[in-house]
Amino acid sequence: MQSPFTDSSFSTDVDLSQYGWTEALDSAFAEHRRAGLTPARIVRVDRGLCDAVTEHGPARAALSALYSTDPLLAPCTGDWAALRPSSDPELVALLPRRSAIVRASASRSSHGQVLAANIDTVVVAVSLAAPLDAGRVERLLALAWDSGARPVVALTKADLAADADAVHADVRALAPGVDIVTTSAATGQDMDVLTALLSGTTVLLGPSGAGKSTLGNVLLGEDVLATGAVRAQDGKGRHTTVHRELVLLPGGGVLIDTPGLRGIGLYDAADGLQQVFSEIERLAQDCRFGDCGHDTEPGCAVQDAIQAGELTERRLRSHRKLQRENTWAASRNDARLRAERTNRQKAITGHLRATYKFRDRQS
Repeated sequence: MQSPFTDSSFSTDVDLSQYGWTEALDSAFAEHRRAGLTPARIVRVDRGLCDAVTEHGPARAALSALYSTDPLLAPCTGDWAALRPSSDPELVALLPRRSAIVRASASRSSHGQVLAANIDTVVVAVSLAAPLDAGRVERLLALAWDSGARPVVALTKADLAADADAVHADVRALAPGVDIVTTSAATGQDMDVLTALLSGTTVLLGPSGAGKSTLGNVLLGEDVLATGAVRAQDGKGRHTTVHRELVLLPGGGVLIDTPGLRGIGLYDAADGLQQVFSEIERLAQDCRFGDCGHDTEPGCAVQDAIQAGELTERRLRSHRKLQRENTWAASRNDARLRAERTNRQKAITGHLRATYKFRDRQS
């Protein structure tokens, strides 16, 4: 069956409120509408083109007008945009994002990469069929909190777990203030509980093999998302999801599945880290010194909590590691911005000098 996004004859009215369109967005779009543009939500981005949904149906649109060398500014799944309707539709402007999942670019440059935009709920998938990677869970939660959306942890594959209750308790210590649901797509365990926690635009986040796509198919009520097997020895899988794609949920709202994340670099995620390590942040307020490094300083409330068994050394090490990484990423970004400003100024100065020389030769 041909996709409606590639069938130019396909046309039907769509209620964009199903996709998250609000009165606030409508007000922000007023100027674009007066210019003859129509609102569209990006469903999927693919090599300079995107699938989008509009009030008149799906459209396959060009993205050339929105090109940017900075991945942080590139259109992504979940963005709301202004579309110029024609025989060759084109997106010409993005509406401001109210939330976004941003990680450090996989290229190790100083740019950030947006994984999904305008989201309300981030479901972090953690497989119970593989050894728990506490550091990875903390990283994913930092991304989720920093996005501005509400994180939820879904412990998947409960039917394959040796001791689901023990892992649940371990994850509880990693995720203060986060709802945690133990699920099984195979048996349907607590899928209704997870569904009740979802609202608006939901993103599935996690490594390959965590069961994101299988979980998504249960939420969607049909096999829409590609799934694959995982290696028994480590629970890792191949990237069966290769694009971020937005799909309507039958109970309301939309779902975005994401490719499995191997690299989860932090990008300006200070707020997210404060949420993930909120107990350390609270303890630090009672340290004798305001700049306490939580090492050998006297009167360190964090070290006191470790001695009392209220906090683990691993948790503190992870906090330090992610803080260092985030600070380094922020400093690289600042250096890049300074270099860009310097290069722009040099270009302007060079242009002015060339102009003055030309005027001098003419006089």
